[in-house]
Amino acid sequence: MQIKLLKISFILAFALLQISCATSQSTFRIFDKPITWNAEREQLSLQYLKDRHGLDKSTATIEPQMVVVHWTAIKTVEVTFDVFNPPTLGGRADLTGASNLNVSSQFLIDRDGTIFRLLPDTTFARHVIGLNYLAIGIENIGGDDMPLTKAQLKANELLIRHLKRKYPIDYVIGHHEYQNFQNTNLWKENDPNYRTVKSDPGDKFMNQLRKKLSDLNLKPVPQL
Repeated sequence: MQIKLLKISFILAFALLQISCATSQSTFRIFDKPITWNAEREQLSLQYLKDRHGLDKSTATIEPQMVVVHWTAIKTVEVTFDVFNPPTLGGRADLTGASNLNVSSQFLIDRDGTIFRLLPDTTFARHVIGLNYLAIGIENIGGDDMPLTKAQLKANELLIRHLKRKYPIDYVIGHHEYQNFQNTNLWKENDPNYRTVKSDPGDKFMNQLRKKLSDLNLKPVPQL
């Protein structure tokens, strides 16, 4: 009888451990939080595709081959949303000279790893010079004074795996690495002087992310 009770106790303890492990693992989920997409934003996007990338399209869509990881340098989802939401850009002379289309991104990840979709995956967004036409952008709440979190690292990994299953993604790059593509056939920017210097999200985060994604056999970032 005592042996039987011990066996039952062991089985119950094992079952509780399994349940605990299952509930402690976060579920991959994307929450839709759409920014404004109207006729004005569509037209500005089409004009950007034509003027900057040399692409004359009837719809402002992309065919994803790349994911570009960013940080916001803004401390909250709410403020970031308010910055991205208007169709037009204000107050950035370094950007408005190229286009009045506002910057944005398809995805935004909060500090706790919550993933928000701001635009459909294949809708055009202005987030990386020379590569917008084929790149899905992932913004992360953080900055130089607010390093990205382990929860964000995991969320980026899960989101990129999800996107890789849907699209022929060859590259995952940090925003700070975008200029390495200037001498490749992927680069499309008509103005040879239109560049901005970026530091996000940094080599440390990208090295960690690439290690987690190593089984996807992504292409390496070209060397300048």
